[in-house]
Amino acid sequence: MDASVFSRMEAIQGDITKLSVDAIVNAANRSLLGGGGVDGAIHRAAGPELLAECRTLGGCPTGEARITKGYRLPARHVIHTVGPVYSGTEKDALLLGGCYRNSLALAVQNACRSVAFPAISCGVFGYPIREAAEVAVEVSARFLVENPSIEKVIFVLFSGKDLAVYRDIFNTLSQTY
Repeated sequence: MDASVFSRMEAIQGDITKLSVDAIVNAANRSLLGGGGVDGAIHRAAGPELLAECRTLGGCPTGEARITKGYRLPARHVIHTVGPVYSGTEKDALLLGGCYRNSLALAVQNACRSVAFPAISCGVFGYPIREAAEVAVEVSARFLVENPSIEKVIFVLFSGKDLAVYRDIFNTLSQTY
C-alpha cells in the first residue's frame, strides 16, 4: 500500500453534524430509527425528514450500510451503518470492517468524494477505541487505494484522548507501508 493514501485521511476532534462533507456516517442501531449518542445527534440535527426516510428502509443488519439524504445537515448524505456490540471475538473486527467498507462503497456509488466517520461501536456498543481505530484506519486505507474517487476520509472523535489514539495509529500504519 502506498503511504500517500494516508494523506487522504485525517482525524479531528469535533461535532460530525457540523461538517460540510458529501456524507457523514451514522453509527446507527438496527432499526435506523434514532437512538442515543451520535445517532441521536445526527437525527436531531437533520430534522424529522431523516426519520421519515429511515422508516422506509426496513432497518439494517450489523456490518451493512444504508444511505439517505442529509436534510438539514451541511452534509448531502447520511450513511447509516450498524456496528457490532463488542464481544471480544474475531467476528467483531469482521463486522466492524464491513461497516467501513460498505459505507465507503455506498459513498462511491453516490459520487461522494468526502466522508466523515464517528468511532463506530465505541460508545454504548463497548468496542475498545484502539482496536476499533486499527480496524477503521486499516480498512479505510485499503479501500482508498482501490478507489481514488474518494478524496478525503475524516474520522471525527468526541474526545482528545480518542483523537490521540487515531493519530498514533496513523503514524504507526503510515510507517509500515
